[in-house]
Amino acid sequence: MGYHEHKNLSPVNIKAGILIISDTRSMSSDESGKLICRLLEENGHQLAGFNLIKNEGESIINAINAFTSDPQLQAVIASGGTGLSKRDITIETVSPLFEKKMEGFGELFRSLSYQEIGTGCIMSRAQAGVYCGKIVICLPGSLKAVKLAMEKIILPELGHMVREATR
Repeated sequence: MGYHEHKNLSPVNIKAGILIISDTRSMSSDESGKLICRLLEENGHQLAGFNLIKNEGESIINAINAFTSDPQLQAVIASGGTGLSKRDITIETVSPLFEKKMEGFGELFRSLSYQEIGTGCIMSRAQAGVYCGKIVICLPGSLKAVKLAMEKIILPELGHMVREATR
């Protein structure tokens, strides 16, 4: 089977957990997480939960493990902590957990981001992979970055990613 045949066999609706990683945002001020939730729901996906945590390694691992321990959950979408500052540790924390990395996710995100913001895209460390048989996606915290990733990559491919990760 080719790409289109595989994609056609993919689940249309999945169950996802949303994880916002930030030292500065609160539930009321976090727009990126609200956008992820809204776009998932508008596209028929189910939310398994929403968690906003500080940019601390142990908290990140605990939150991802809590989500991935749910046998019904199929994906975790995390936003924040992917930049270059000393406090941005999402990638260093999550990447070692991956059983498989989806290198193309970050490459495509940066390519699309380049079209919008230019060379500043080199500082994005967006990444995705498979952990415990579940899709885990790490996005920047920026609202525009989240919108770009959700609309151009995640929503069109989420079911397909889940199907492949669970085969």
